[in-house]
Amino acid sequence: MASCDPATMENGNRSCNKELGNRIGLTNMASASSSLRKRSDIALLSKVKHPVLKQILANLQEVVLGTKLAIFFLSIPIAIAAKYFKFGRPCVFVLSLLGLTPLAERLSFLTEQIAFYTGATVGGLINATCGNATELIIALIALYQGKIEVVKCSLLGSILSNLLLVLGTSLLSGGLANLNKEQKYDRKQADVNSSLMLLALLCQMLPLMFKFAYTKRSTGTTGAQVLLLSRTSSIIMLLCYVVYLFFQLKSHRHLFEAQQDDGESNEVSKDEQPMVIGFPSAVAWLVGMTVIIALLSDYIVDTIEAVSESWGLSVSFISIILLPIVGNACEHTSAVIFAFKNKLDITLGVALGSSTQIAMFVLPLNVAVGWIIGTDMDLSYNILETGSLFFAVLLTTFVLQDGTSHYLKGLVLVLCYFVIGSFFFLSSDPLHQTNAVIGVETPAKGVIEA
Repeated sequence: MASCDPATMENGNRSCNKELGNRIGLTNMASASSSLRKRSDIALLSKVKHPVLKQILANLQEVVLGTKLAIFFLSIPIAIAAKYFKFGRPCVFVLSLLGLTPLAERLSFLTEQIAFYTGATVGGLINATCGNATELIIALIALYQGKIEVVKCSLLGSILSNLLLVLGTSLLSGGLANLNKEQKYDRKQADVNSSLMLLALLCQMLPLMFKFAYTKRSTGTTGAQVLLLSRTSSIIMLLCYVVYLFFQLKSHRHLFEAQQDDGESNEVSKDEQPMVIGFPSAVAWLVGMTVIIALLSDYIVDTIEAVSESWGLSVSFISIILLPIVGNACEHTSAVIFAFKNKLDITLGVALGSSTQIAMFVLPLNVAVGWIIGTDMDLSYNILETGSLFFAVLLTTFVLQDGTSHYLKGLVLVLCYFVIGSFFFLSSDPLHQTNAVIGVETPAKGVIEA
């Protein structure tokens, strides 16, 4: 295939334009976590003569040492040892959280490597599926163990963290770094994600409204009705998310591609070229790291209640605040760095895209999986959790409505997150004691009933 040089493009070669468009699409998809990577030193590898050994070392260098978070990989074997020798559940919890941080970033890197071989559409689907793999695995393990409220709180916290903390910090830092520039972004991407978030909010509010309506009429309500409503809404959300993927990756992909500045080159930079790792190696590493993530997630779910008692923190505060901050650390860093560079389209793609994926895919998927395994997982949150999500989505929608940004908008989002976090921090026993019939809650210990 002929190379797509500037001269060829100026002559209007359509195949070159399509090829470059695909490359740029992959580049935009890969840009979310590229800020945490470091370039490999190939000088040492050139001295290795054996081809198989050289390939193994090259893969280790690219996958394990190719991130600025590589130091945190040491916490993985320490966490396993701490679990085996019973060093204490809080110790296992902290080490597991630290170990998940580089794994989440490397998972994104591996999906991008696969995307270079499968193309933008299939690669984008893989990237969308694995983008929130950490949150998904933690939720599925907690669901399997019957800890439904941990599932709900962790996913709610991920949405709040992306909408308020990640996006807010990005707009705040980007606004302060570009005081003399007007920061603009394409409203079309923000409008699409905001509409989907409003749909997800409606589906999560309806079970609560349903219970309140029946209670007010004094007719009572059964958990079966709330469960049926939640499952119906989840099916609709999953179908809508499939349409959204087609919309994002195929029919309207141009809306989600970051706009280039006038001075930027159309060519993909060296940092964004495919690495030395091949397709089979990328798939093998992806499977291996997913297994490790599942293992550490199991440690976290097993120890979260013990950590709550040991630290004196509520389980909901740990699930809604601490877990998402660690799980979104890579996305958070990338979003802030791109906001510094005045590339708000990429920042919005990271923050809003992740929120939409959690709300429209991961949460209803857990409801569907619970349905399959016989666990009564629903979309029913209490009024304070639902209210927090409502105002977070509403505030984010208003902040992004004019297509421009400044530091005050970011500050408002961050302060809103701190207010919500303060409530859950002060909650003494927020984890609902839900019995087998969903929608019927028993009073928590220490609560005196009227």
